[in-house]
Amino acid sequence: MPGSEGGSEASGAPPVWVVLPDGQEVRGRLLARRQLADGWRYRVALPLYRNLGGEGLEVEAAQYEVWVRAPEHVRPVEGADYTGVPTTALPAPSLVDMALGPRRPAGWVLAKSGGGRRGPSRAVLHAVDCTEAPPGLPVLRVEQALTAAEHPATRACALCGAATELDPLLRGFDPHDEDTDASP
Repeated sequence: MPGSEGGSEASGAPPVWVVLPDGQEVRGRLLARRQLADGWRYRVALPLYRNLGGEGLEVEAAQYEVWVRAPEHVRPVEGADYTGVPTTALPAPSLVDMALGPRRPAGWVLAKSGGGRRGPSRAVLHAVDCTEAPPGLPVLRVEQALTAAEHPATRACALCGAATELDPLLRGFDPHDEDTDASP
């Protein structure tokens, strides 16, 4: 279209139905597709008019380009061919990623239980995704988690593996007991 915003030429792009926020569906053109970790985004061009300045008496055809979430905001037009649309998919997972599988989110949370007359407050250190951790706690970085774990009234949760993750950092990675004599 002459005077298009963004500089893309949409005339050769296949048509799509674009669902607007109020539920209306307008015909647009599909310029590109991109896969992200949370789903697909489609770049669409929508036809419109724009003022050329002055008092708004002169207008010209233009287009508006935007990335929208698919399939929520885009539907195919029956019979349209989408094979030529530039598409960027996520790269295939590496062999290491496939072998290890999904990884736990980084960080830990500290669940405190109130003390009182009977003694000092106690706390439990959980992995950030532990089902036993109360929701809404701030996520601690490794330095903060280690400082909390060193406190005598804090224990690391054994259910989520926080103890397994943090103990080597607190006590070292040597699996041998410090008291044993290593000489032959």
